[in-house]
Amino acid sequence: MSRLSEVLDRLAATIEARRGADPSESWTAKLLADPTLAAKKLGEEAVETVLAAALKDRDALAAESADVLYHLLALLAASGVSLDEVAAKLEAREGRSGVAEKASRTP
Repeated sequence: MSRLSEVLDRLAATIEARRGADPSESWTAKLLADPTLAAKKLGEEAVETVLAAALKDRDALAAESADVLYHLLALLAASGVSLDEVAAKLEAREGRSGVAEKASRTP
């Protein structure tokens, strides 16, 4: 198991532990209570990640990528989408070229 997967497992558990916490005291609880806010924050962090990559700022890219991963996990949890559901989608795509996979999607 990679170090990233271990960290993501712990982060996902922490996010789940914040479910039901007071949103005025926990940013994660606030995101969990408001999937629209979680989606907006993920979008903001994605843009910041793209900008860091375009500027070739490795440290900022790593930091913004961490923000994207956190906000993605929070959005998934807020939306009731499990990591196993995401894993199933990734597994279904394994061994297929990206071009073939995209072509198989219905518009």
